[in-house]
Amino acid sequence: MSIQPIKPIQKHIDKIDINDALIKTIKEKSDKVISLIQKNIEKHNSVTFANSLGAEDMVLVDLIQKNKLHVEIFSIDTGRLPSETYNLIQMVEDKYQFKIKLYFPNQEKVENYVNANGINAFYNSLDLRKSCCGIRKVEPLNRALKDKKAWITGMRQEQSQTRQTLQEEEFDEAHQSQKLNPLSAWSELEIWAYIKHYEVPYNALHDQFYPSIGCAPCTRAISEGEDIRAGRWWWEDPQNKECGLHVK
Repeated sequence: MSIQPIKPIQKHIDKIDINDALIKTIKEKSDKVISLIQKNIEKHNSVTFANSLGAEDMVLVDLIQKNKLHVEIFSIDTGRLPSETYNLIQMVEDKYQFKIKLYFPNQEKVENYVNANGINAFYNSLDLRKSCCGIRKVEPLNRALKDKKAWITGMRQEQSQTRQTLQEEEFDEAHQSQKLNPLSAWSELEIWAYIKHYEVPYNALHDQFYPSIGCAPCTRAISEGEDIRAGRWWWEDPQNKECGLHVK
């Protein structure tokens, strides 16, 4: 398919006004996040964090590492991530002095999909796109969450139509575990205020107005007024914009 480039809008993090009221809000909300995670650590002995390396996830990494919470942090390398995302992984590991556990898709399944359908077949139909996500993201996540009793995401209610009813805590039927969305009620302003105030590393693509970042060929910058996840699978209906990781 033909992909129309969109001129990116620069995100000026320096223009965010960090005032006392905003600092107080993010401090109170941060305390709630820590409390929720700690409660589940005590209940389930351990908690794992599916770090998608977005801005929200960087807030969670900072909170987990600074407060020495007993949380495993992993990410999924789909094999088609932007170079900026790999750079961020290195930045995070250098700053916080730990290793993000990486899961990769099954090589044989990727080869079979590409050889049967084409290298960019996901543009051709919703079924082919979901199949690609299933191989590159869902199957590795299933391995990562096997036998885990509780896991964390960085999802927020504001992000898309599919997440407006997102709760801070819910039972994940698919993985038979407790799913924590501790930032569900945070606003985009609060996320970026936290990042600026605490000097948290983040993906350089955010500065080119990629508010939501996934695989390189399935992500673009958004224009003013568009939904925050409009750049993800932008050729599809907004009601379908999930990869299968978080579909109930």
